[in-house]
Amino acid sequence: MEKKTEDRIRQLQEAKENVLRGGGEKKIALQHEKGKLTARERIDYLLDKNSFVEFKMLLAHLEGAPGDGIVSGYGTIDGRVVCIYSQDPTVKGGSIGSLHGYKMYKTVEQALEMGVPLIGLHDSPGARLPNITKAKTALGDLMEKSGASIFYPNTQASGIIPQISAIMGSCAGISVYSPALTDFTLMVDKQSHMFITGPAMVETVMGETISYEDLGGARIHCQVTGVADRRFSDDKECLDGIRELLSYLPSNKDEKPPLIDMGDDLDRLNDDVVNVVPSSPSKPYDMHKIIYSLVDRGQFFEIKPEFAGEMIVGFGRLNNEVVGIVANQPMVRAGSLTVDSSDKQTRFMRFCDSFNIPIILLVDTPAYMPGSAQEHEGIIRHGAKVLYALCEATVPRMVLVLRKSYGGGNLGMGVVAGMGTDLVYYWPIVEVGVLGAEASVELFFGKEIKESDKPEETRETRLKEYIEKYSNPMREASANWGIDDIIDPRETRRVLIKGLNLLSTKKRFQRYPKRHGNIPM
Repeated sequence: MEKKTEDRIRQLQEAKENVLRGGGEKKIALQHEKGKLTARERIDYLLDKNSFVEFKMLLAHLEGAPGDGIVSGYGTIDGRVVCIYSQDPTVKGGSIGSLHGYKMYKTVEQALEMGVPLIGLHDSPGARLPNITKAKTALGDLMEKSGASIFYPNTQASGIIPQISAIMGSCAGISVYSPALTDFTLMVDKQSHMFITGPAMVETVMGETISYEDLGGARIHCQVTGVADRRFSDDKECLDGIRELLSYLPSNKDEKPPLIDMGDDLDRLNDDVVNVVPSSPSKPYDMHKIIYSLVDRGQFFEIKPEFAGEMIVGFGRLNNEVVGIVANQPMVRAGSLTVDSSDKQTRFMRFCDSFNIPIILLVDTPAYMPGSAQEHEGIIRHGAKVLYALCEATVPRMVLVLRKSYGGGNLGMGVVAGMGTDLVYYWPIVEVGVLGAEASVELFFGKEIKESDKPEETRETRLKEYIEKYSNPMREASANWGIDDIIDPRETRRVLIKGLNLLSTKKRFQRYPKRHGNIPM
């Protein structure tokens, strides 16, 4: 080998070894002291061993900013190709300059062109402040193809490939908007933060003193704002969460989610559910117990478990096939439909519809929550989102009413005929109607009860009569063509699996072609 060639190979090796050290040993040690992995360690932990291939590794290495503060490329997770970038806070603090933003942009674009999932590991304070004496404009690099431009490929990729973001540190400004545009956002508790303006700026402008945690910590975004979908105790647990979530998702809109043999019996009966649900419509119970009983091996990946707890959404499997589950939670606000639950339900169903995931709705709701608070927060507008998502969806959809569904709850959970639900099942204890039995009795027989010599006895008689005669699902099934069957609760899993088999060849099409609809926002 010629000496010149040997010298160049040695220079290349040295340059790459230097890039692998990021901002240097001291900054890496500081990262570890905070209990955090480095950008490269996060990628190595998440991806299959030795599968990572890096893009544009040597960008800015001669300027002493290896990779310009971000590592990007592709690799595999459980053998499936993904594109990934990981921001590096040891180089320029992970701030987003033009080259940094360009790498983000190209990674999303590459994922979109290849039809593979996009994973972004975020740990950036936002846009890199320009040197105002040298920059061509006051916005500096933001006028070039920088971090701001990533919003375009994020938006183009929406509904075509799954996009998962993990917030691994404190992110501000434009660093939070890209995650907000992706399908799922995961956070690390007491380590990651998201806000448009940080505590210092808030205090300067508003005179309000507030901590990072209280302004935009993982608890705030998981419980209050609903921006984040899950929070985890540390980096590794968060990355494990990404792997688990990805196992339920297809690589793109043209594929179905992966089939995984769970080793569960498709004919298994659900004997346990009979004792979980009280026949009295006003008594609470935990819907999670029903979900765990139905899905394969009791494995359920819940989305936004801490936000709008009156609604449960998440992924499970039935006979190895991924399904999206939407369920009322009688333990929280009696399972009422609310402003927040409507947003949670709508977004989840639209994701399922984008990526060929059948939707199963488990219904036990007294309808929309009444009161001035909900009305003034826009329950009409938010509830309309749910109706839009239900009517827009083309994936297989089944509804099971477990115990009750009153008034607008029949609309918001897709029970009524004509909204595109494919199969509707009732349990035999179901009560249905515009109002609950007690409210209906007061409405229709209130005068009689009031004038009775024994009002309580008359009320009980009328209530029993109403439940048996008017609110009985047997009567409903005889007159309502929108009900496919009343089933034994113990056979629920078996019935749902058979329904999925029937609907597996359902043709999906847009009845009236258009650019896109105008969903009420």
